[in-house]
Amino acid sequence: MFKYENKTVDFVQRDSRSSKAPLQCTAHLHYHIEVGCIIGGRTTIHVNTETYEAEAGDIFVCFPNQIHQFETLEKENYHLFIFNPNILPEFSAIFTAMIPKSNLIKGALNDKELLSLTYSISDSYNSDKNYRDIIVRGYLLSFFGRLFGMMDLSDTRTHDTDILGTILNYCVNNYDTPLSLSVLEKELHISRYYISHVMSTKLGIGFNYYINSLRVSNACKYLLSTDLSITEISEKVGFNTLRTFNRAFSKHIGVSPSEYRSNKRAPISSLPI
Repeated sequence: MFKYENKTVDFVQRDSRSSKAPLQCTAHLHYHIEVGCIIGGRTTIHVNTETYEAEAGDIFVCFPNQIHQFETLEKENYHLFIFNPNILPEFSAIFTAMIPKSNLIKGALNDKELLSLTYSISDSYNSDKNYRDIIVRGYLLSFFGRLFGMMDLSDTRTHDTDILGTILNYCVNNYDTPLSLSVLEKELHISRYYISHVMSTKLGIGFNYYINSLRVSNACKYLLSTDLSITEISEKVGFNTLRTFNRAFSKHIGVSPSEYRSNKRAPISSLPI
């Protein structure tokens, strides 16, 4: 059994300099990208059905909706970045349509530029500099621009993913269209009853809750980065009525869309997703 995590921030940074906690965690998945840079120590990483052993100099990357779990073998010296792929729209086609052939990039930190960028991301995030979030985003762009050159990626449409991954990937790519169990049954050729069963037993959440969480996540982005009206945003992210949008938004975020927009012109470190 694993847990679906509906992350409430766009960017999280943790490293062993400020945290005594090891990387160890139970199986989970989320829409965020998760990147670990191992400076020292060793950890076993389980991603979907694959198992890797990471050691000093390695980088691991988990793409959206990949089930992953860490088991510490020797306490790690590390930098961990967890972020919403929406903050790097330049790479959105990769993050949403591709999947790593290997989630572990051995020896990647032997590249001095990648190692420097790792520390730059952590140090910039923990600073109080003006334009901190823009600086962090710039370093992330450089980091992945270099890292992708070391990775082999395959198209998710041809990748032998499990049924849950197939369901979640379809939802992520089509959340702004009319979605229902009947639609997924027709498009994916999987029984609607089985889809509902898989989501409730493996994720512990219902289909409608998951879809609404995706729509609300993207609504937050539009509320903060555009001047679209709340009605326009509601339609853009796939809600049928403004009333349904307001109810779902308040349930997931705790305030109305208008309150969120007026009170939350915030940096990437605190944007609900």
